[in-house]
Amino acid sequence: MKNLSPRDLVFTVTGSLSFMLLLVLYGLTRIAGLQLPFWVVLGLPLVNFVTGYFLLSFLLEKFIYRRVKVVYKTINNLKAPKNATQMPLRINEDILSNVEREVVDWTKRQTQEIEKLKSSDSYRKEFIGNVSHELKTPIFNIQGYIHTLIDGGLYDEKINKSYLYKASQNLDRLSAIVEDLETISQLETNALSLDIRKFDFVKLMKEVFENLEMQADLKDISLLFKEDSPKTINVMADRERVRQVLTNLTSNSIKYGKQQGTTSVGIYDMHDNVLIEITDDGIGMAEEHLPRLFERFYRVDKSRARDQGGTGLGLSIVKHIVEAHHQTINVRSTVGVGSTFGFTLKKA
Repeated sequence: MKNLSPRDLVFTVTGSLSFMLLLVLYGLTRIAGLQLPFWVVLGLPLVNFVTGYFLLSFLLEKFIYRRVKVVYKTINNLKAPKNATQMPLRINEDILSNVEREVVDWTKRQTQEIEKLKSSDSYRKEFIGNVSHELKTPIFNIQGYIHTLIDGGLYDEKINKSYLYKASQNLDRLSAIVEDLETISQLETNALSLDIRKFDFVKLMKEVFENLEMQADLKDISLLFKEDSPKTINVMADRERVRQVLTNLTSNSIKYGKQQGTTSVGIYDMHDNVLIEITDDGIGMAEEHLPRLFERFYRVDKSRARDQGGTGLGLSIVKHIVEAHHQTINVRSTVGVGSTFGFTLKKA
């Protein structure tokens, strides 16, 4: 009975009632000895079946089916494209089962959509708070230094040059934040075109090592390739954007690496793609931070990360650049052991 269409349901009910009436009339003639004409015994159940079928169909159509059809059409109108043609629904369709299924599916989708909207709203509020905080810090510092100089500090040789230098540093930080936000916006809206061409990835990685050599020497950190990495391998990508990715990830591995530690780069041929992994043996991160690591302004240790410099947008830019190449990036990390950032590029 559960999977019957409305037409089958009406047919079953009226047929059952008519059959029961036939049994009653037959019993009256055989058991009670009532003399009923043969056409009455067969005719009454038949008339009952026909009238009952049309009567129940009418009632079902008028009081149940039309109301259910409104719900069904409403759900389909919400799901279907604006210019889609709606198919007419008829009483013989299994509309009740369809409605049940559609309502359950629609409810699940709406619940998921609501959760996404709540998550997006929460992220938006947090992002606005983070932007305000990141911009407020250098602005307040600049205000403090300049007001001090205006109030007489400009003539104090002990602080005038120092305060101008510190104000300049905060202006540079402010400019870097705005520039990084603009870069992310361009990447998200596909306004930033990529210059895809063939180049040797190993050569580019060596250039990045050379540029960061002084930063690594300050902590006596070794920059090296893993033993099984190829001597040369060509990829198809935007060379300067990939340089930006490598510089950010390698610089972070030095910042958060341990004294006299190692930053190693592994390069693996994955047939169509090339997998690059940058590994350090530094402080590592707890697993709870990893899902949000590529969010804008997200910092594992806010005070320490800010002391290390940077805008808090580097990893977000890295993720956007990799995804703009239609590739993926991931991270593995263990506290006290180190972290590994891995991403792929298309092999030439």
